[in-house]
Amino acid sequence: MTEHEELLKLRALAEKQQKEIKAKDKIIQKQNIQIENMIQALLHARKKLFGPSTEVSQMEGQLSLFTSMQDLAGGLFKEKKEITVPSYTRTARKPGVREEMLAGLPQEVEEYVIPAKETCSKCGGELIVIGKKVVRTEVEFEPAKLKVKQIVQQVAKCTKCGKEGSENPRDHFEKAAVPSPVLPHSIATPSLVAQVMYQKFAQGLPFARQEKDWYRMGLVLPRGNMANWTIRCSEEWLTPIYNRIHEVLLNCQILHMDETRIQCNKEMGKKASSESYMWVIRSGACEDIQAAFFHYSRTRSGDVAKDLLWGFHGYLTTDAYIGYEKVEDIKRNLCWSHCRRYYIESIPLDNQGKEIPGSKGAEGREFINLLFKVEKEIKDLPYEEKKQKRQDASRPILDAFWSWVEETAALSTTNEKLTTALGYSKNQRKYLETFLEDGRLPISNNLCEANIKPFATARRAWLFADTPKGATANAVLYTLVETARANALDVYEYLKYILESMPNNDYLNHPEILDKYLPWSKELPEECRLIHKHKKCLKK
Repeated sequence: MTEHEELLKLRALAEKQQKEIKAKDKIIQKQNIQIENMIQALLHARKKLFGPSTEVSQMEGQLSLFTSMQDLAGGLFKEKKEITVPSYTRTARKPGVREEMLAGLPQEVEEYVIPAKETCSKCGGELIVIGKKVVRTEVEFEPAKLKVKQIVQQVAKCTKCGKEGSENPRDHFEKAAVPSPVLPHSIATPSLVAQVMYQKFAQGLPFARQEKDWYRMGLVLPRGNMANWTIRCSEEWLTPIYNRIHEVLLNCQILHMDETRIQCNKEMGKKASSESYMWVIRSGACEDIQAAFFHYSRTRSGDVAKDLLWGFHGYLTTDAYIGYEKVEDIKRNLCWSHCRRYYIESIPLDNQGKEIPGSKGAEGREFINLLFKVEKEIKDLPYEEKKQKRQDASRPILDAFWSWVEETAALSTTNEKLTTALGYSKNQRKYLETFLEDGRLPISNNLCEANIKPFATARRAWLFADTPKGATANAVLYTLVETARANALDVYEYLKYILESMPNNDYLNHPEILDKYLPWSKELPEECRLIHKHKKCLKK
C-alpha cells in the first residue's frame, strides 16, 4: 500500500469517527433535554404538592416585560379607579363582633356568690353586696346525644260493630295515623340517616370513621348498615328530586361541565383498580337557579356528555376535552384557567422550586393574567355593558397574545411544556374567544371546579365506591349537598326534611310535588335555611 493510499484510509477512518462522535453528541444532547424536562416535571409536581396553590403569582419585576400591555389595559379603564393591592396588615377587631357572633346562641349565667358568713379579708368586718361584675364570656360545647324512641299506636274498638243488630257483624278496630318510616323494619330515623349522610357527603367523614364515633356515643352502627341506608334512601326518596334538578338545569342558557375519576370495585366487566368517572354539571352564576348535578358513569366517553345534555342548547363552559364535541347544538366556551396552567407548568424552576426569571412561560401567563384583571374590574357591570368592555379591553389583549403565540411558536425550544402550552392555545383559539360573545359568560370553569373539590378531597379518605349502586348514591348525595350549599341551606336540616316528608307524600301520582323540595324552592321551611344574623364575623 502506497503512502497516498494509507493517507486516504486514515482520513476515511477519521471522518467515520467524527460522524460517530457527532451522532453520539446528538444522542447525549437529546438525553440531556429529556433529563431537564423530567427534572422540571418533578420540580413542578413538588411545587404543586407543597407550594402556594395560586395560579396568578408573579415574580418580582416580571411585569416590566409587559409595560406596553399594562399601559394598554390601564388606558382602556381611565374612567375606573385603579386597583392596587395593599401590603398585608393585621386587621383590627371590629367592636361588637363577639357579641354579634354569640347573639344567636342560647345563653345561661353561671354566677359565683360570696358566702353569707364571709367577712373582710383585711379587717374582718361585715360585707355588703354592692353589685356584680362580668368576668368573662365563654362558649360551652354539649356533645350530641342519642335516644331510643318507640312508636306507639293507639287502638280503639267500636262499641257497636260486632254486636247483635249492628250493620257490621264483625268487631272493628281503629288505629291512630302513624307517619311512614324512612326505612321499614329498621332503627333508622330521618335524623339519624341525615346525620350519616351529612357527615360523609358534607364533612368528608367515611363510614369507617363514623362507625367509631357512633360506638363512642353508645350505638353499634356498622359501616355496612350506613352504606345500605344511604343507597336505599337515595333510591327511594332522593332520586326523584335528583332527576328533577337535572331537568331544570337543562332549561338554563349557560352551564359549566367537568369530570373527575372515581374507582368502583365491583363494576361488571372492569377490574377493581380501573377508573370510572363522575361528571358534574353546574349552572352559570348568571342563572336564576344555582345547582350542581353529579352523574356516575363507567366511562369518560363523549356519549355520556351528549346524553346528559340532551335538550340543552346554550353555552357550555368546559376544558378542552374533545368528548364535549359530541354534544349537539351548543356553543363551547373554554376555560382560560386551564390555558394558564399549561404556561405555569412550562416556567422553569430552580432547585428551590422558585421560578427562573425571563421565561416565555411567564410571559404567556402574564397575558392571561391581564384578561383576568379586566374581568375583576368589570365584574359588577350589567351584562351588556360587560360585553362592550370586553370588546374594548380584552380584545386588544387577545390580539397581542395571539401575535405573541405565533412569534414564540416559531422559535426553537427544548421546553416540551412550553410547546404543549403554545399548541393548546393555537388549537383552542376559537373556543377560548367565545366569552367575548356574551357578557354573562365566564372566562374560567372555576365555578364548576369549586363544586368538584369537596368530592375530590373526600375521595382521598373513602378511596372508592364498592358497587355501582354506591357510586350512583354518591352522585345523588353530592348533587343535593352541593346544590343545598349553593342556595345557602343547612345541609343536615335539608336532608332531614326530605327524609321526613318524602315517605309521606304521593309524588308518584303528583310529580309536581317535587318542586317544593328543590333546594331553591321558596316553600322550604325556615329551619332548612342558614340565617346569617352575624354579618361582621362572616367571611366575604
